[in-house]
This record gives sequence, C-alpha cells and structure tokens, in this order.
Amino acid sequence: MNSNAIISDEMTLDEKLAAIDAAMANAMALAQQKTQTAGVTVQADPADLTMCLGCQ
Repeated sequence: MNSNAIISDEMTLDEKLAAIDAAMANAMALAQQKTQTAGVTVQADPADLTMCLGCQ
C-alpha cells in the first residue's frame, strides 16, 4: 500500500485517519472477495496490512 496515494500533507489528521480507515476496509474487502472467488475460507487479520512481507 502506497501511503502517498492515500494521504497528503494538506489533509487534516481526521481526514488522514479516515482515508487510512477507508483504504484498510477496501483492502480487506478485496482480500475477502479473492478468497471467495477462489473458494477458500481465510480469516484475514487487518494488522497484516500494516507489516511488510518480511516482518510477517
């Protein structure tokens, strides 16, 4: 996830937090849609979106 595409320096803190929440919700929805399409049931942890692959 590219933070520069989600937030900017001109945004207020509330706007930044709302944008991050929306991006996280969208990413979770996409992940759930992919698993449903593949016929796989996976519980996704939103915290996984905040870590790089090496840290997971």
